[in-house]
Amino acid sequence: MSELFRLDLPSDTHRRIVHVDMDAFYASIEMRDRPEYRKKALVIAHDPRQTGGKGVITTANYVARQYGVHSAMPAQEALRLVPRQLLVFKNPDFEKYRAVSQQIHEVFHQVTDLIEPVALDEAYLDVTASTRFSNTISLAIWLQRTIEAKTHLTCAVGVSYNKFLAKMASEYNKPGGRTVVTPDVVDDFLAEQAIGNFHGVGKKTLPKIEAMGIHNGADLRAKSPQELQRRFGKMGFILAQHARGIDDRPVRVREAKSIGKERTYNPPLQTDTSVEKEFERLAEMVFEATRRKERHGKTVVIKVRDVDFTTLTRRVTTETYFDTSRAIYDAALQLWQELGGMRKALRLVGITVTALAPITFANIDLPLGPHIE
Repeated sequence: MSELFRLDLPSDTHRRIVHVDMDAFYASIEMRDRPEYRKKALVIAHDPRQTGGKGVITTANYVARQYGVHSAMPAQEALRLVPRQLLVFKNPDFEKYRAVSQQIHEVFHQVTDLIEPVALDEAYLDVTASTRFSNTISLAIWLQRTIEAKTHLTCAVGVSYNKFLAKMASEYNKPGGRTVVTPDVVDDFLAEQAIGNFHGVGKKTLPKIEAMGIHNGADLRAKSPQELQRRFGKMGFILAQHARGIDDRPVRVREAKSIGKERTYNPPLQTDTSVEKEFERLAEMVFEATRRKERHGKTVVIKVRDVDFTTLTRRVTTETYFDTSRAIYDAALQLWQELGGMRKALRLVGITVTALAPITFANIDLPLGPHIE
C-alpha cells in the first residue's frame, strides 16, 4: 500500500488540544452593552435600507438565527426572513470587538502560550504541557468561567487530542457547551456526525459526497481512502483521516504581521480637522499596541470609508522604523493629504503599521567615514 494510504499507523493521542469558540461573538457583545437587544433579532450589518441593499451579515444572534439568518448572507435577506418589529441592524464595531478579543487572549495566556487564533472569536490552545490544572477538563471549566467573569460573554469549548476533533467537539454543544472527545469514544462520536459537519465539506462538495451514499461519519469511514481521493483529490484523503480521528497538525503560534486600529463614526466625520484629530488618537493607540507586543514596523497604512461606502487605502514605507506615535501620525497625515483631504463625510478611519519586526531590531546609524580608536 502506498505511504499516502497508511491509515493503519497509530494516531498521536498524547496531546491535549482545546478549541474555544465564542457564542455569536459580535452580537453577544452588543447585547451585553445594550440589554434591550436580547429579545430582538439582532443582525450585525449595515442596514440595507440605508445602503441601497448593499452589504453582508457579519453575524447574528440566536433569535435571528431561528429565522434562518446567518453570517455571510446578504443583509437584504434578513428583511425578508425576520418580522420587521423584531429585526435590528447594528453596524459592526471592530475596534470594540478586537479589544474584547484581546481580553480573552489574556485569559488564554494564563494557561499556555501555544495559541493559534482562527478569528477574533475562535482559537486553538495546546495545553499538553500545562501543569496548572490536574486535568484538561478542569482547565476547560476554568477557561469558560474566567472568560465569562471577565467579559460577561459565553463560549463553547471542545477538548480532544487534535485540532479537528477539538473543533468538532466545540461545535457539538453550542452555545455555552463543553464537550470532551477521548480516544476511546472517537469512533462512536464521529460515526453519528452529519457529513456536513466535517471540515472541507462545503456547499459544493456536500451534494457530491451525499451522492456516494455518505451521510454521516460512519458512512465516510466505510469508504476506502483510495476511492475518496480519486473523487476529491487531496481533500478526499484528509476526509478519510478525519473519519478515523487522525489529524497531526500542530497548533501554530502566529506572529502578528500588522497592528492596526480603526473606528466607525455615527454621525460621520465632516471636516479635515476632525479627521486629523482621529488620526492623532489612532496613531497613539497603534503605537501603544506595538509597544505592548514589542514590535515596530516600517510601513504605515491608512484606510478611510466615506458615506457612500467607498473605501480608500494608502501606504508609505520608509527605511527606518516608526518608533514614536508622532512619526506614525505624520505619515498618516501625509497619506491623507495625498488622498486630497475631505471630499465626502467619513464613516471610518483607520491606521495600521505593517512590515513588523521585533523591537530588538533597532535603527542603527552607521558611520560613513573612517573610524579610529
